[in-house]
Amino acid sequence: MTMDVIDYQIFGAEMQYVEIELDPGEAAIGEAGVMMYMENGITMDTIFGDGSQQGGFFGKLMGVGKRLLTGEGLFTTVFQNDGNAKQRVAFAAPYPGKIVPIDLRQLGGTLICQKDSFLCAAKGVALGIALQRRLGAGLFGGEGFIMQKLEGDGMAFVHAGGTLMERTLAPGETLRVDTGCVVAFQPSVDFDIQFVGKVKSAIFGGEGLFFATLQGPGKVWLQSLPLSRLANRIMLSAPATHSLVGGGGNDD
Repeated sequence: MTMDVIDYQIFGAEMQYVEIELDPGEAAIGEAGVMMYMENGITMDTIFGDGSQQGGFFGKLMGVGKRLLTGEGLFTTVFQNDGNAKQRVAFAAPYPGKIVPIDLRQLGGTLICQKDSFLCAAKGVALGIALQRRLGAGLFGGEGFIMQKLEGDGMAFVHAGGTLMERTLAPGETLRVDTGCVVAFQPSVDFDIQFVGKVKSAIFGGEGLFFATLQGPGKVWLQSLPLSRLANRIMLSAPATHSLVGGGGNDD
């Protein structure tokens, strides 16, 4: 289907939000919990599937199945302008980083991204899955095994944690990347998961047993602070808590 054509503006530096302007009848879709505010003429509706309006019950069921495989919920929230004038709705990033606007039409209609990076999009963008075909990626992919596939000809917005890196790889050019640092890439990029090669380095170096390889041609987006890394550091830094029973003392 034809995507809704939306105007947008991104605000902030480290904790960003994107404000989307909708003409009457236009709509945007967002993941649960990312809406920041919406103006009076915007109505919010939770729908079964991803909002791409697949035909019939089985089409919607397939959309739901794709979302479950990528670890997302059964439902998507649609924000539609039911008024007679332009109205705005805003979506906020979940942790420090950058919001990346992606015009799917300029990328040939498809983008592969980490399942946690998708923020919002014009209604009509289909959210699917991109299972990795390589044996290494299939067995050891972890964060990189099941990726989301965004398809359509409209705008989509993904979030990169920390500092964003955009790079266009030449044919045959390869980057080796921590699996959690991959935000998104074009389908023309060859993606695989490989063993680091040295068990001692993997165990004592703190980098893990596997890394992702990205080989051009195509554009890639990387993040310096994956959510998993941030969460692990917070857990390691949190003081241990002990519950004291009966006033905290032991009576002999």
